[in-house]
Amino acid sequence: MNYTAQYCAEAIDILQQIDQRAVDRIVEVLLTIRENEGRLFFLGVGGGAGHASHAVNDFRKIAGMECYAPTDNVSELTARINDDGWESAYCNWLRGSKLRREDGIFVFSVGGGNAERKISVNLIAALEYARVVGSKIVGIVGRDGGFTAKVSDACVIVPVVNPDTVTAHTESFQALIWHLLVSHPGLRASEMKWESVTPVAVGQV
Repeated sequence: MNYTAQYCAEAIDILQQIDQRAVDRIVEVLLTIRENEGRLFFLGVGGGAGHASHAVNDFRKIAGMECYAPTDNVSELTARINDDGWESAYCNWLRGSKLRREDGIFVFSVGGGNAERKISVNLIAALEYARVVGSKIVGIVGRDGGFTAKVSDACVIVPVVNPDTVTAHTESFQALIWHLLVSHPGLRASEMKWESVTPVAVGQV
């Protein structure tokens, strides 16, 4: 089996193992946040930061939720890193945003944060602050889910089917699952563009 075939087979295996109940629990938590007029803050690092920016767009436009991500403002983020340090950057950004009990945190991370190994400590600090405030926490993570899975109200852990492709599959399925969420009938508040456009028959162009 070549690499492409193996990768696709692994993706199918992961899809069949995804905990659909965990996905539905995230839907329930997000609905509660929206009903309480709370805001949703997306946190991620690296590929997760890219996901956070994309998800902010989708959840604002399609799900009708007020959303933000600290990584969307590079000036403020780097100022906080420079002045306060990386570990507290996200936490202090949430403080500056006046995080409330009605709000929610949505994490995109491969490992979910590990204090002992000093991995994604900025996410850990932000989640610890969210717990103090009483905000809801959800996430889509890989491996064993790390700190995110331990403290979340709802969390999807992307199954590991090959230790050599944990990051690639986790980040791929994060995008798949959040698109499932925004298209979910319970959360979708606006029609998406290409679902509302009538197809043009061949020969009519």
